[in-house]
Amino acid sequence: MAEYRGNVSEIRGNERALEDFIKLHEAFILKSASKASRRFVTKSDDEWSVALSAFSEAIEKYDPIKGSFLTFSDMIIRSRLIDWFRTNGRQAAELHTEDMYGEVEDTGYNDNLRLEIHALGETLKEYGIDFSDIAKNSPKAGKTRDACKRILRHMLENTEMVSEIKRTGTIPIKNIEKNLNLPRKTIERHRKYIIAAMEILTGDYPYLSEYLRYVKEE
Repeated sequence: MAEYRGNVSEIRGNERALEDFIKLHEAFILKSASKASRRFVTKSDDEWSVALSAFSEAIEKYDPIKGSFLTFSDMIIRSRLIDWFRTNGRQAAELHTEDMYGEVEDTGYNDNLRLEIHALGETLKEYGIDFSDIAKNSPKAGKTRDACKRILRHMLENTEMVSEIKRTGTIPIKNIEKNLNLPRKTIERHRKYIIAAMEILTGDYPYLSEYLRYVKEE
């Protein structure tokens, strides 16, 4: 599909224009939903409703500085579907490095995302972590995802802890275990994911941070 060249902000608040715009992009929304779900999605599937809502959200949040609208909306759709899969305990399309690159146009937005991935990769090398480690250590079950969320929020509220982790390259497991009453095994198992997420949330990674939106949600 050719990129939309109009001003997306003009669609906001105009119900008729919004309906026409969504109808024009139905095939794109289904394609994005199918890629995120890793199966063929139709308008009869629940994934369609999630993707449609995500597309509407993208319209509201989009700013031209973020590059291509379709690339931005594709990322929002993927992110919301992954959240939905995990919330509903279904098999999710886990986020790997190739998912971040995606089958999208080579736009300014995508270039910025690639730059963030490269910068993060260089930072994680200092911890001895690569992207395959993140995929292996990412929380799958709702319970462990909630545990990682609590740990990350605890870190974000304690800047001294973040500074110490960045200085030493290690997580204060005893501190977290005591303050959050979490099993040591859970903290150790997801250590690499937690460090990567901490770096994203405390660094200059506006695009990658979108994949960790759940951490700041109540």
